[in-house]
Amino acid sequence: MSVYFLCLVLFSIGLYCILRKRNLIKIIIGIIITEYAVNLFFVLIGYRMHGRAPIHAPDQEVLNMVDPLPQALVLTAIVIGLAVTALIASIAIRVYEKYGTFDITKIRKLKG
Repeated sequence: MSVYFLCLVLFSIGLYCILRKRNLIKIIIGIIITEYAVNLFFVLIGYRMHGRAPIHAPDQEVLNMVDPLPQALVLTAIVIGLAVTALIASIAIRVYEKYGTFDITKIRKLKG
């Protein structure tokens, strides 16, 4: 149960970075932290103590298998998260090239 609480703490740290920080790079890092907290939570949902790999063989009994669906979801989420992170980082670089700062409070010319 404490591992789930640690996932919540990790998610809260990432959410704090997204909502309270004014630097675009710190906001991107907060997005990455929340994404990995959710991925860790999904992996923990599918975990079973002393579980075995979800490989079915005809001569083996099917007992205490680890759920493979969260693993597949997390693998897909990692790839999508990497693409989103690359897109956000490229947008942050373009904003820095245009305005000369990563501070979102100093960027006022973004109105339309």
